[in-house]
Amino acid sequence: MKKIIAAILFFILSATAGKAQTTLPPQYQELVKKLVVNLPKEAKPTNNNSQETNSESLIDFAKSMLGIRYRYATSNPKLGFDCSGFVSYVFSNFGFKVPRSSREFSSTGKETNLENAKVGDVLIFTGSNSKVRRIGHVGIVYSITENGIKFIHASSGKAKGVTITDLDGHYKSRFLKVVSIL
Repeated sequence: MKKIIAAILFFILSATAGKAQTTLPPQYQELVKKLVVNLPKEAKPTNNNSQETNSESLIDFAKSMLGIRYRYATSNPKLGFDCSGFVSYVFSNFGFKVPRSSREFSSTGKETNLENAKVGDVLIFTGSNSKVRRIGHVGIVYSITENGIKFIHASSGKAKGVTITDLDGHYKSRFLKVVSIL
């Protein structure tokens, strides 16, 4: 039961961190603070501290936005996300200063190769035309298994929103690089 309460509180705190803080009514903000103080140490959320942020909490937060619709040039969960708006929103809720533009992610974090990618890294792709080798899309590594890499992103394709996709075929041909921010 404590784990369920901790997960709910973590989601509320993560969703209300930074700019989004005003979406939680003041009376509930105080209630959440009191509940968090009374949680066991291991159950307390660790958001807004980049040194303590782990990939699991980052992915859990990103996953909470599955299905939010795609909307060009937007980084607001109430209105929708474009790809870089989604990635930027997720990382900024954990205290990271990241770009708002997919092209700027190329010079953010530490570049690594696909074989050394880890959950929470940012994948950088071309736009929808893989022959034009210019940055046009970003997503976050969601999982890495023997079956391959999955990533979470805001897609303008058939999903038309935040979705989880395999890094294969279409996206593999569009892949440009990986950067680690965590």
